[in-house]
Amino acid sequence: MKKLEKLQNVITALITPFNEDYSLDVDKYREFIRFQIENGCQPLTMGTTGESATLSHEEHHQAIDITVDEAKKSGKDPFVLAGAGSNSTKESISLCQYAEKAGADGLLVVTPYYNKPAQHSLIDHYSALADAVSLPIIIYNVPGRTGCNIEPETVSKLANSKDNIVGIKCASGNIDQITRYFKLCPEDFIVLSGDDVLTYHIMALGGKGVISVASNIMPVKLFEFTSSMLDGNWGKARKMQLELYDLFKILFIETNPGPVKYAAELMGLMNKRMRLPLTPPLEQSQNKIKDVLINLKLI
Repeated sequence: MKKLEKLQNVITALITPFNEDYSLDVDKYREFIRFQIENGCQPLTMGTTGESATLSHEEHHQAIDITVDEAKKSGKDPFVLAGAGSNSTKESISLCQYAEKAGADGLLVVTPYYNKPAQHSLIDHYSALADAVSLPIIIYNVPGRTGCNIEPETVSKLANSKDNIVGIKCASGNIDQITRYFKLCPEDFIVLSGDDVLTYHIMALGGKGVISVASNIMPVKLFEFTSSMLDGNWGKARKMQLELYDLFKILFIETNPGPVKYAAELMGLMNKRMRLPLTPPLEQSQNKIKDVLINLKLI
């Protein structure tokens, strides 16, 4: 499939900039996408970190269009991953088909939230998506936000029955379960970390990289971190893991993407505005975030 080899190192889960009236800040979004691509990261638009749950479908489409357009103009031919998940299979199919027509290279599809489907229902859900599009699909497992965990046996069945279900983003925090993804799925199945703090551990098992929150503010450093592991330089990677550990942890001191948006504001990358029901971090959290950024000489 197109450019699958680019699904490694760092895919940035893009944060979404808003104007004062909380409309999408198109100019800033374009600028931020260019910043990521120029620094070696592949762009993921409209994931959880992009506050996709608070954007309309029209805005979701607009964000995909902008990301594809900036990717084409970059000259670097990045892999554009589009978030296309929903708790409705019909809606998810619609988003997947739009992203395919818009020119995205792949789809990130979160397990259906709130509905809590059984494992056999998840097979039907993802099979329906795979049949509706030809783009490669990355399953996204983040049970802490969805109330739904996709088991290794389920992922294995999907990976072995649908050619365009090619990988999984792991954000369960469960290393035992993630190890079983490696054991049960095909050798070429792509396993990506969905938690910056567990990237070292997942890549040690054979993971290809991370869909990252931290790379919103440190794209070069995150690319260096994952590249060191792909190159087999585990001593350097271990040192960087310990160096970046406090940042990885502080970016989840409150609900993502609040902390990383506040950090981005401190660094002059974009403002910290978030759409309700999400809000920027409390002052005590802001002070802790600021201390970590100062220690890393980011501000």
